[in-house]
Amino acid sequence: MSGPFLLSERALSLKPSATVAVTSRALELRRQGVDVISMSVGEPDFDTPDHVKAAAIAAIESGKTKYTAVNGIPELREAISAKFARENGLEYAPDAVTVTSGGKQALFNAFFALLNPGDEVLIPAPYWVSYPEMVALTGAVPVAVPTTPESGFLLDPDELEARVTPRTRMIVLNSPGNPTGAVFPPEVLRAVAALAQKHNLVIVTDEMYEHLVYDAEQVSIGLYAPEHTLTINGASKAYAMTGWRIGYAGGPKGVIAAMNALQSQSTSNASSVSQYATLSALSDQAHTAAFVDMARAAYRERRDRIVSGLNALGLRTPTPQGAFYVMADTTPIHPDELEAARRILDDARVAVVPGTDFAAPGQVRLSYATSMANIEEVLRRIGGLLS
Repeated sequence: MSGPFLLSERALSLKPSATVAVTSRALELRRQGVDVISMSVGEPDFDTPDHVKAAAIAAIESGKTKYTAVNGIPELREAISAKFARENGLEYAPDAVTVTSGGKQALFNAFFALLNPGDEVLIPAPYWVSYPEMVALTGAVPVAVPTTPESGFLLDPDELEARVTPRTRMIVLNSPGNPTGAVFPPEVLRAVAALAQKHNLVIVTDEMYEHLVYDAEQVSIGLYAPEHTLTINGASKAYAMTGWRIGYAGGPKGVIAAMNALQSQSTSNASSVSQYATLSALSDQAHTAAFVDMARAAYRERRDRIVSGLNALGLRTPTPQGAFYVMADTTPIHPDELEAARRILDDARVAVVPGTDFAAPGQVRLSYATSMANIEEVLRRIGGLLS
């Protein structure tokens, strides 16, 4: 770019997404009227619960549409504090809680509050694409810690410790995980907590999918190393509130204060109306629990069908224990996951996410946050491609 608008080194450091070409191709096919089934979207296909929508409408009608405190309305922070205690066994006072514009902003604020250039951050891989990019924006260095399909993508604490150096500052955990659906068991979390204590490391744990667990026990690592842990969560996944953009974090008060200061100079407060909607989701436990139970049961049924179907087609797919994604080995279609995703799109008319940006070569991610009818049709189409 010439002229006065020279891009910053920070902007230029961002890696272009390897999935953009596939995504653009899917959109172009749809514009042409081609029937493409998307298995790429990482959001619930259920509508936001009625009681949550009603709370938002009531907030609008009562004029609760003004600025709020940067860190969120007191009632919501109190409800989040109570939620952490009730569901996770974590003791975060309301002033040790902050509300953000989505979970991504909570992570962004945390990384910028805690990391310096040259710090190293351990991230189990496959990982959500934004973790290493956010870390790199701070000038810190993301360090991938590989996991394997054979283990169900479970983290090996010895592999983690083998990558600790004098520059290591942080461990990022995501359990249940995107893109793998892995849920780290208590013994793994205890070992990671002990490692953090031994090397004086920060743990940033993203627990956005905590309510979508099927065959495992969901435990917050903050139970084992509270003085080392910052816990990130939000309303998006469990309550089907992706567009409402509410995330939150609980942790040491000094860290939360630094995150609030950063937010005061960027977005300021999260949407006031969305905050009152989330307050209803956290406070009306009976209606919220009924919704979560319904969604979880539907996801479990879909998971079982897509895993069995893909494995029957010869695409090795471990059974995820949480979230709503599967990782399928597409080397029978093509050794390169980008080319495999392109063929699945062009020849089977199914949009999937290649594992390139997840550090998952030879694999693609499919989201089963879609109807059972779509899953059956996807299996039929991919089966036709393979035959």
